[in-house]
Amino acid sequence: MSGSRLEWSGPRGCAMDRVTVLRFSGMAGLAARSGGRRALVIGSGFGGLAAAIRLAARGWRVTVLERMNGPGGRANAFQQDGFTFDAGPTVITCPHLLEELWALAGQRMADHVELRPVAPLYRMRFPDGSTFDYHTDREAMRESVRRLSPRDEAGFLSLCARVERMYEAGIGTLMSTPVPDVLSLAPFTPALVRDEAFRSMFGLVSKHIRDARLQQALSFHPLLIGGSPFATASAVYTSIQFVERRWGAFFPVGGTGALVRGLVALLESLGGEVRYGSEVTEIALEGRKATGVRLGDGSGLAADVVVSNADAAWTYRYLLPGHVRKHWTDERINRARYSMSAFLWYFGTRRQYPEVAHHTLLFGKDFRGMFSGLEGPGAPSADPLLYLHRPTATDTALAPAGNDAFYVLAPVPHLGAGLEWKQRAEAFRRELEERLSRTVLPGLGEALVTSRMATPEYFRDELRSFRGAAFSFAPTLMQTTFLRAQARSEDVDRLYMVGAGTHPGAGLPAVLCSAKIVDTVIPLA
Repeated sequence: MSGSRLEWSGPRGCAMDRVTVLRFSGMAGLAARSGGRRALVIGSGFGGLAAAIRLAARGWRVTVLERMNGPGGRANAFQQDGFTFDAGPTVITCPHLLEELWALAGQRMADHVELRPVAPLYRMRFPDGSTFDYHTDREAMRESVRRLSPRDEAGFLSLCARVERMYEAGIGTLMSTPVPDVLSLAPFTPALVRDEAFRSMFGLVSKHIRDARLQQALSFHPLLIGGSPFATASAVYTSIQFVERRWGAFFPVGGTGALVRGLVALLESLGGEVRYGSEVTEIALEGRKATGVRLGDGSGLAADVVVSNADAAWTYRYLLPGHVRKHWTDERINRARYSMSAFLWYFGTRRQYPEVAHHTLLFGKDFRGMFSGLEGPGAPSADPLLYLHRPTATDTALAPAGNDAFYVLAPVPHLGAGLEWKQRAEAFRRELEERLSRTVLPGLGEALVTSRMATPEYFRDELRSFRGAAFSFAPTLMQTTFLRAQARSEDVDRLYMVGAGTHPGAGLPAVLCSAKIVDTVIPLA
């Protein structure tokens, strides 16, 4: 690092605190050097790209290996019949975590990617036909609460105060801090216990909120990371609400795929590269030390460190031999609990639906029952909560003029029991079409001009997610912090992990924080 120095001024430790001052010198020259040690990153999802950028900014020679033909992993994008679809994440929160990456290269994200605020963040529709607009702005949210259930206004404010205390008591810090053992939690445990972080999220919300619809509206968030609001300790995920209020929620112009492409360009400006169509089939070892990778074509690449952004369970189960895995044994991987999967239907219409918000949540009749059915493999719920994404509400260029682009996501069980979707996918899609047509998209069948589906097999076969789980390990009490996969591999030296299956978990902010943690545990180049 000679000739280059980074100094951060302002709050440290907390993953969600904005960098207030960055003093920069010599980084461009450092990134352009052909020397330095070599790092290989498996997978070009947000975690892999963020880790690669951080390493490249420190002088490592970085190559990202992506088995697909384009970047993004779960966040890949595709075009079909003039429509642009984001395959995965559609909400950008904590944009400062992304801004940090451009700052490491002496650049500004705003010069490369435009983020537009989304308001309301969600429009929620309940089975009785009532609606609720969920805002990131506290006062706008307070007004929405008052309109739906005036008696719950005071309870909403007290819930907000509790959520903020919980976040500041330690959740924010833990997001960007290695947690290798139970002792790492000791400084934070008393405050988290005081604020009942170890309750279920639904239970905590229900202590403050009486209206059943509002209880659901304020406790669905674990679904976004593959969890259940009825699980023990899921109350910690009320922190998502605080994060949304503090930093807002955004959508990139051009779609999430445009943000991914911006990160690839940023990595390349630092001297890194992404190789597509390069599937890693094995992590090469000398004893218990990672020395590189072997690819599907039989070739090998050597490296000083390997960072895996592939699914954590898949990495340990299929990329490493059993004899070196004393911690992540086959038995442990097989008995672990995995998140739900997802059925996604991407479609475009020849007409527009201007009354439909950017994000719509359509709640089913049995909120609790839906989550119970998702906790293990089996049949999908007959009336699931649906997540409808209409990106053309914010960026009309994602569809031909006068058209709208959509995707709808239905949470479904993972593939652990061998449930096959090949025969039932079209029937399930038609069920979704019928439900959307009679609720928020009238005349949908006649308006369709393009369509594509993604089933749990897509997560297993294309994204290499173990058992087709959309969010890797389920976010349960016994699979969190030090009980989750760690940034520094517990089994193999010089192997590091990022992504949804590692601490701190799934969701874009957490995945970006996993790369931040890796940056602290990998030695200097």
